[in-house]
Order: sequence, then C-alpha cells, then structure tokens
Amino acid sequence: MKYPKTKEVLNQLVADLTQMHMIVHQHHWYMRGNRFLKLHPYLDDVMDELADQLDQVSERLIALDGSPVSTLSEIAAKTKIKDEKGNWNETIDERYGKIVDGYHYLDDLYQKGLEVSDEEGDYSTNDMFTGFHTAIEKRIWMMSAEINKAPNIDAK
Repeated sequence: MKYPKTKEVLNQLVADLTQMHMIVHQHHWYMRGNRFLKLHPYLDDVMDELADQLDQVSERLIALDGSPVSTLSEIAAKTKIKDEKGNWNETIDERYGKIVDGYHYLDDLYQKGLEVSDEEGDYSTNDMFTGFHTAIEKRIWMMSAEINKAPNIDAK
C-alpha cells in the first residue's frame, strides 16, 4: 500500500473538517450580539472554505485508493475535535475563541500531513496540504484579531 501515513492523515482530516464545519455552523446559528450583522456572514465564508477543503481532501484520498469516512457515526468516532450542545449563553468572543481552538488543531494536523506526505514522497498531497495550512493560519490570525488576541501560531 502506497502512502499509508498520508492516507491516515487525509482520513483524519475528513472527520475533523466535517466536525469543524458543524461547529462553525452551530456558532453561526447561535450567535447574538452587536457584531452579529458583520460576523454572521463571515462564518458563511468560513464554512465554504472548510467544505472546499473537505471535498478536496476526500477526493485526494480516493485518488490514492483510500476510502474516506462518510457516515456520522464514523466521523463521531474518528474526530478529535470536541463538540458541545448549542446554547445562547456565549458571547461572540467566546464563540470565536472556540473556533480558533479548533483551527489550531487543524493547523497542527496539516503540519503533520506535510511531514508524512514529504516523508512518503507524495508531493501532490504535500502541495495541497501547504495551501490549506497557509489558509488555516490566515483564518487563525483574522479570527484571533477580531477577538483582540494574537494568533499564537508560533507559540507551540
């Protein structure tokens, strides 16, 4: 089997991008506050970007003869991003902070993907990971700035 570590990271990303999309969607639905009109549509863009990454990651996994997880039970079992029941009691800053936390996890996972795809010589997947890693770091910076925090990308 070619690229086993890369395929594992790709499938982990399928589960985690699906979970992250749902978390962003939840905060999109439950958001209230004085920045709602600006930030609610912004989360539409965030969800579109996550959906695009999910589709490309899944299709790359299939191109490598892999099988992406594709049921809610598989995703729930595989994801490493915590979820919680939606509520109306969080501020916009708290919501964005939770999204940024999830993005930090994705940033680390894309970094792992870069390392294993390079190690295994899968340079096409490595190129895809590079672009998504860069996009994730930009989202971390922008969303962190919105809640008056530093991105802390290099703090690890």
